[in-house]
Amino acid sequence: MTNELTPDLFRVCDANLNRLKEGIRVVEDIARYRDNNKELSLKLKELRHLARVDDLKPLLNGRDSVNDVLRPSTSSEMNRETLQNIITANFKRAQESSRVLEEIYKLVDADLSENFKHIRYTLYALEKEFI
Repeated sequence: MTNELTPDLFRVCDANLNRLKEGIRVVEDIARYRDNNKELSLKLKELRHLARVDDLKPLLNGRDSVNDVLRPSTSSEMNRETLQNIITANFKRAQESSRVLEEIYKLVDADLSENFKHIRYTLYALEKEFI
C-alpha cells in the first residue's frame, strides 16, 4: 500500500482508538465488578489489548482534543437512565470506532484494518452474550 495517512487522519485514528478502548473498558469493568463475570471480563480485556497501533507518535502528534468542535457533551450523551443504557452505548461506541479504524487503515495497512474488523465482529458477539 502506498497511501500515507495525513495528520488529520492520524487525529481521526487517535480519537477512535481512544474511544474504542474506553468503550470496551466501561463494559469490561461492569462485567468484572458488578457481575463478577471473569470469563466475559477476560474476553473484553483481551479485546481491549488487541485494540492498539504500534507507532503511537503520529497519532499523538495529530491529537487536538482542546479544539475538538464536538468536545462538549450533547444532551443525549448525558441521558443514561439505566446501567443497561450505559452498557449498550459503550458497546455501540466501541463497534463504531472499530469500524472507523478498519476503514481508515485500509489505506495503509491491510493487516491492521483486519485486526479492527476482527475486534468489531467480536464486539457484536460479546454484546449479544452480555445482554
